Amino acid sequence: MNMPLKGKKVAVLVEEQYQELEVWVPYYRLKEEGAQVWLLGQETGKAYKSKLGYPAVAETDYKKLGPKDVDGVVIPGGFAPDFMRRYPEPAAFVAEAFRAGKVVAAICHGAWILCSAGVLKGRTATCFYAIADDVKNAGARYVDQEVAVDGKLITARKPEDIPAFCREIVKAL
Repeated sequence: MNMPLKGKKVAVLVEEQYQELEVWVPYYRLKEEGAQVWLLGQETGKAYKSKLGYPAVAETDYKKLGPKDVDGVVIPGGFAPDFMRRYPEPAAFVAEAFRAGKVVAAICHGAWILCSAGVLKGRTATCFYAIADDVKNAGARYVDQEVAVDGKLITARKPEDIPAFCREIVKAL
């Protein structure tokens, strides 16, 4: 069995009101490729409910898992990024991972965390169209396309873009 990501480690950020597909498809897709993947939240063992109420139980938290422990981070959308921005840890985790040259992937409203992390200046990125102004104001060159890859920064617009998003994450890892 070919498992090209065996030995790779990835954190998928979770918080209340996440978008189901944007968490679970990358989570299982990366596992399928052999990566070790964790749901990373504010509190280990806490169940975060999606927009539709589906729980995602944090397998670890920011005190236990740091950017040095992973090869990549996935930031889903939904309303979760609005909740993530209420604490310093998610943006700090993403900023440190980015500075360390790790794969940083955000889809939909997940780009809000990229804005908060201060990693978009001079970068090409996409996001859900409603937050395009935020991405531009953070210094990015916004493009309206299914996936944008700028080095190890990978961004996508919406759930329909998940196949391209996951393909680029796998490639980058």
